[in-house]
Amino acid sequence: MSEGSLDAPVRYAIDWNDPDFYDFDKINAELERVFDICHGCRRCFNLCESFPILFDLIDDSESGELDTVDVADYKPVVDACTLCDMCFMVTCPYVPPHEFNLDFPHLMLRYRAAELKAGKADRALIELTKTDRNGKLAGMMPGVANWASDTGNNLTRPLLEKTMGVDRQAALPKFHGKTFALRAKSDGVTPNKDAPGYGRKVALYATCFVNYNNPVIGEAARAVLAHNGVETEVVYPSCCGMPQFEQGDIAKVAETAKQVSIEMAVWIDKGYDIVALTPSCALMLKFEWPLILPEDERVKKLSAATSDITEYVVDIAKKEGLADGLEPLDGGVALHMACHARAQNMGAKAAEMLRFVPEADIKVIERCSGHGGSWGVMKGNFEKAIKVGRNAARQSASSGKTYIASECPLAGTHILQGIERLKMEDKPQIEESQHPIELMAKAYGL
Repeated sequence: MSEGSLDAPVRYAIDWNDPDFYDFDKINAELERVFDICHGCRRCFNLCESFPILFDLIDDSESGELDTVDVADYKPVVDACTLCDMCFMVTCPYVPPHEFNLDFPHLMLRYRAAELKAGKADRALIELTKTDRNGKLAGMMPGVANWASDTGNNLTRPLLEKTMGVDRQAALPKFHGKTFALRAKSDGVTPNKDAPGYGRKVALYATCFVNYNNPVIGEAARAVLAHNGVETEVVYPSCCGMPQFEQGDIAKVAETAKQVSIEMAVWIDKGYDIVALTPSCALMLKFEWPLILPEDERVKKLSAATSDITEYVVDIAKKEGLADGLEPLDGGVALHMACHARAQNMGAKAAEMLRFVPEADIKVIERCSGHGGSWGVMKGNFEKAIKVGRNAARQSASSGKTYIASECPLAGTHILQGIERLKMEDKPQIEESQHPIELMAKAYGL
């Protein structure tokens, strides 16, 4: 038997077409095997709620071992997993190629897929995570949608909590009447011919969040790339499927992957690089889709061509050099490293990018924000999410920096909510967090 953590993690294809994948007896047997190993290790006790729940179940059982824990009690462990991948990519010493072959997040995914197939999924959560439909509907009346979703609205938020299970205290994304894709059609951006990187071409995968909720991130990305000589086209066939992936709807994700990869292949064949604007979506295109459709050549092609936006800017800097014009960001940046950025195994690219700014003053925060996609906004989860993210909020608040940033916009907003809850003097009054690419655009004066 080999020692743990000596080899790079290897992930195997998700065998979701095998009927045994959905067999609860086989799933529970694998859960028992994995949980027993986790119980004997406990390195992940402080990563998320799943592991404390599991360890408390075992410690409070009759024997103090897993053999006296009822399999029915496994479900809360599964429900608390946010599929952040930090246990697999960062902490666990027993991931493949180790003989123990642990992939905790994908086992939680398998359980949820079986629940969905058995008709046991949360229907309200499924409707809540239909981001394209909801984005289009809210975009028709963004003022009304944003009024209704505001945490200060004591009329609609209790109703939303009762009908959809969304905690009334959780901040929700705002909507815009004009999507990023539509803005890109009318906002002409001309590449800087004098930039060292002139000649590069990028198809920006807009992502549902940037397209419907925060087009400014996309506009900042286009501005920074254009200033560095990069021609950009904005492409948005549909959401990457991460919200459905979280619910175990692998078939839907596979359908999405096929559709998007077909459209993106056209741009790749034209010589364009693919750049995703949020880390969760980059993770799906790069890593999860090829594990769901390992034989699909277009999916493989897209995976190889895709970069995260901060990763891509760093690549320009290293290969051709960045365009002139960067000015210091007064007051420094508290930079939260998003879990799905870390899970891409590319290094701290957001921090690396911002360090190209003159007199860079960057405080890197490598703690979970606690948000976990749709998980953190749900009633029963929000307070736990605040608790999990308390360290990230405290480090951000005590950093003394002018800006708080995260590659994951939801994480950034959640950290600000966490700061509001801290019992400390002189808490920073920061109205909004920003994506690192927004700060890069600001440093360029764009």
